[in-house]
Amino acid sequence: MSDELDPITPESAMSYYLDARRYDLSDDTLQSHRYRLKSFVRWLQSPDHGSGEVMNMNDVDLRTVHAYRVFKREENFEGDEPCAAVTMKGQVSTLRTFLSFIADIEGVSEELAERIRIPRIDDGEGVSDAVLEAERARSILDYLNRWEYATVEHVALLLLWRTSCRLGGLRALDVSDFDREEGALCFRHRPTTGTGLKNGMHGERDVSLKPHVAKVVEEYVDGPHRDRVTDEHGRAPLITTSHGRPSTTTIRMWCYKWTRPCEIGEGCPDDRDIEECDATYLEHASTCPFSVSSHPFRAGSITAYRDAGTPREVLSDRGDVSETVLEKHYDRASSRQRMRRRQDFIPDDL
Repeated sequence: MSDELDPITPESAMSYYLDARRYDLSDDTLQSHRYRLKSFVRWLQSPDHGSGEVMNMNDVDLRTVHAYRVFKREENFEGDEPCAAVTMKGQVSTLRTFLSFIADIEGVSEELAERIRIPRIDDGEGVSDAVLEAERARSILDYLNRWEYATVEHVALLLLWRTSCRLGGLRALDVSDFDREEGALCFRHRPTTGTGLKNGMHGERDVSLKPHVAKVVEEYVDGPHRDRVTDEHGRAPLITTSHGRPSTTTIRMWCYKWTRPCEIGEGCPDDRDIEECDATYLEHASTCPFSVSSHPFRAGSITAYRDAGTPREVLSDRGDVSETVLEKHYDRASSRQRMRRRQDFIPDDL
């Protein structure tokens, strides 16, 4: 430990960093950084790793960072899978940024962050294959339309699918962002009151809804299923729980819940005994091999729109995603699907 460094505990360093980044990161990104750094702090304070407990950030060096990477790649904490390449890249990138901030307050050496190398991943390796197929989405939404009509969970999943929005964009909506006359949703960047959009002001957009979708939203707003609550900033969220605006974890849980085949009356593709399956419990819904989170809703929605002939530039504006990123990370079409999309644009007489 250098005499020039000022002692600081891992928890205090994490708190400093998260507070310093509060207004220049979106809510989702800040939450992601918090999750990654909590894992690092937990590991530092564990007596089980090779370096023993680290209670002072002054003691963190390049070998410490390397040991943590090995732990995340090969072991990880109980219940967590070892990190894949793209996950490791995010972990190390956040860690390097964190250590750079801590160097500013002389908690670690200035050169430490600069010496950390971000893992390289091959083209395509960072693209998740998880996607909600259009046929499954229709089955889920048809079930909700019949049995859970205009409930908050019906509306949340319906809007994720029909607008291709991010989870953070969905929870940022207020009742006033629903334009009844035009049948549209207005996504707005409001970081000072807790709901910044991922791309800031550039992510602001108005998204039209088909009349039957707008009708569901209208009946939800006027009906008995929306909790009449305000958040801590006095705003009236569109998507609500009895406690106010739902957390991202809550919305993800709704996605896991309703994408289990058994939840909508379908048989288990694995032929599991429903009475014996732990995934039937809501808190374990994510362990169902057929359930998906919110991101596959977005990827599946964009892919379905592309298959239906929606131009890439339209989806780029509607979903707040560049055409390049849309093509690489969200459009999950197979080579044959892409061929069929092109067929209508190929003239017969050339």
